Amino acid sequence: MPPPERLLLDRVGSPLGEMLLVTDEAGLLRAVDFHDFEARMRRLLRLHYGALAPQPGAAPAAVRAGFSAYFAGDFAALAGLAWATAGTDFQRMVWAALGQIPAGETSSYGALAARLGRPAAVRAVGAANGANPLSIVVPCHRLLGANGALTGYAGGLARKQWLLRHEGALVG
Repeated sequence: MPPPERLLLDRVGSPLGEMLLVTDEAGLLRAVDFHDFEARMRRLLRLHYGALAPQPGAAPAAVRAGFSAYFAGDFAALAGLAWATAGTDFQRMVWAALGQIPAGETSSYGALAARLGRPAAVRAVGAANGANPLSIVVPCHRLLGANGALTGYAGGLARKQWLLRHEGALVG
């Protein structure tokens, strides 16, 4: 897929604070992050798209509606959003596998590595998970430590816990 010609940055409210939605000229979602991590998101965009910086602009109505529906309890609403990412082949493989973990369920880094046929690549899976540019859409929050502990979430562990409770994967 060719790189985008233009990136647009939209800001939308959520129960977890303002979210940043980056789409391209075709309406593909390119990045999603939380407002307090905007600097990190911009660094990631520079890494993947060079000098192409996002300009203010509205995300497509379907993207905005997908997030609204997700936060209202329709967990399948984000699965239908069209997205594209840069990243290495391995990262994209991990991100695709993350999308196969259903809402309300969790997995571990080790289990995901094994599912990819790379059982020794637990740390590499963790690194790819941490570099995920599409928070919530590519559900990296659904990965837990080997002992079931809430570990590593770029948006913060409190948000990870909220997301898992929202989806019914954590009780209490």
